[in-house]
Amino acid sequence: MRLALLKNKLSIRLSPQAGKSLVIPALILLALSPLAQAQAPASAPAAADASKPLATVNGKEIPALYGELVKREMAQGQPDSPQIDMRVRESLINLELLSRAAIDKGLDKDPRLAAALDIRRKDQLAKGYLEDYVKTHPVSDAEIQAAYDKAKAEAVGPEYLSRHILVKTEAEAKKIIADLGKKAKFEDLAKKLSKDPGSAKNGGALDWSDRRAFVKEFSDAMASLKKGEITKTPVKSQFGYHVIRLDDTRQPQLPPLDAVRGEIIKQLQQERIRDAITSVRASAKIE
Repeated sequence: MRLALLKNKLSIRLSPQAGKSLVIPALILLALSPLAQAQAPASAPAAADASKPLATVNGKEIPALYGELVKREMAQGQPDSPQIDMRVRESLINLELLSRAAIDKGLDKDPRLAAALDIRRKDQLAKGYLEDYVKTHPVSDAEIQAAYDKAKAEAVGPEYLSRHILVKTEAEAKKIIADLGKKAKFEDLAKKLSKDPGSAKNGGALDWSDRRAFVKEFSDAMASLKKGEITKTPVKSQFGYHVIRLDDTRQPQLPPLDAVRGEIIKQLQQERIRDAITSVRASAKIE
């Protein structure tokens, strides 16, 4: 857990955001297409009244609540606007008409479609249950402090800042090492020759990482280097042959509790979710 805290990468997979578990069907996105926009009124409608239906299609009302749920996803952080309201309304009208057409054609009786609809319904119910479980089992300050203290007590090895050049053959790697011995610039050779697309454009630079971020062969070779030193022989791994330079090392420091409090809460909420799943499985008869 300490490593996750140091890298500030703890995350909760309950849903994209609390209260935003709705996954919009592809049909709703028709409202963003030129066709749907061409079908929309020339001027955006006034803001919807929550007490009135968003629209009435062939006598069937579309509740304003539907619009709220869809807009939350469609807006994707954009400020509220009449244009978004218009797209939401048009998308839900399209969805009502198309789904009704599918039912009239008997497509809802197709076994595969019926199964997909059932899975989707159960998925939403499961997400709702887990969100409710997390809400009704809040993380306490004592738990947060205990998790922080545990992470603080765990020993963590140094982090390394390194560069590498990855090539396919040992002969290529040996030539690079020879060229570096003739004062060729490591960064230039990496940009020109390295087969690692993630680091080549940055002169072979890799992010600060501990040894666990790399395959064993790479990790062992990197950790044996002194600051500024380059591997004297090619390092073979499952990816090819590496030439490695160690730029720096550091001993990671745990940030103050206030800086990682939110991440710890997310970690503990993940544990709550695992508890909820374990609980329902424990009382079930599974064959």
